[in-house]
Amino acid sequence: MVKLGFSMYVSSGKEKNLEIVQKASKAGLKYAFTSLHIPEESDIDLRNEMDEVFELCKTSGISIIADISPRTVEKLGLSSIEDLQHSALSHLRMDYGFENEEIIRLSRMFNVVFNSSTLLPEQLNEFKSLNADFTRLKACHNFYPKPRTGLSLEKVRSINERLSFLGITNMAFVAGDKERRAPLKQGLPTVEAHRDEDVLLSILQLITMTSTDIVLIGDVDVTDQTWDKLKDLSEGFVRLKCSLDIEYAHLNQSCHHDRPDSSDYVIRSVESRMYATPGVIIEPKDSQPIQKGDILIGNRGYLRYSGELEVARVDLGMESRVNVIGKVDDEYIKYLPYIQDGLGFILEVSE
Repeated sequence: MVKLGFSMYVSSGKEKNLEIVQKASKAGLKYAFTSLHIPEESDIDLRNEMDEVFELCKTSGISIIADISPRTVEKLGLSSIEDLQHSALSHLRMDYGFENEEIIRLSRMFNVVFNSSTLLPEQLNEFKSLNADFTRLKACHNFYPKPRTGLSLEKVRSINERLSFLGITNMAFVAGDKERRAPLKQGLPTVEAHRDEDVLLSILQLITMTSTDIVLIGDVDVTDQTWDKLKDLSEGFVRLKCSLDIEYAHLNQSCHHDRPDSSDYVIRSVESRMYATPGVIIEPKDSQPIQKGDILIGNRGYLRYSGELEVARVDLGMESRVNVIGKVDDEYIKYLPYIQDGLGFILEVSE
């Protein structure tokens, strides 16, 4: 199942954060990122602003990932970091100011999250020597508020694969598409190419191309349409708006899953035989070149594969053994390359 999260900031105010937690909970998001040491929030009463928000996360089953520094203890009025065990925080992102021995000790109480880009082989080797439980260690990439400073997908993939080999969970951010965070308000992505990209597309690329395990929205809020897409994805599928021939109208709102052994050319529906009418022979239709986004069904010319539903990821040319029965809307074709490895999709006829 795809793991998704959002961000909440003290400067957004209690009411806004409570609103975002409610939206995220409804959408099935299970992680919330926050920072407890952002310079421009230094004069804000953290306890007053965030206690109620953190409690709502806890009751909603949302794990909080808090970016902390040694000064966080003072700002929260605690005697030690260990006191955070009694809070709603389950993950501590520790970027600087902590010795390795302290990090490993705290990892026995919390999930400890590192900065992916600064977690060096030498530090990992020392963790091994300290008998670290690597299942308690996570890595989270930065987000990059300043344009042209974000990473490439290839850079993220390279870092993630090295950490995944050790059993470390990888996290990264995508930019929001509604309320962006001050002061620059130019998006908070990990990958530079995602700064002004479609949110769902950015998430799918991180999951399928970079071995990212958990994707977090970096900005304050997203549009209602995007919240709907996040809900779908958290439930394991992508909704594809489309048109369907009248004789296949029964496929509207049908749920399918790509085969685990994904093809680069078509999405093959595991469930398509369930939607076929038993005993009905599918006659060939007039052949036409198959284009990217076409919804296909095997006719009797495909013998045992007659009735199998596919969606073309790419242009495929002529094929007399399949009938074109519909078309994915242009706006949704961009998602097709990333529906793979068992991910689900729903065909929904456009209004």
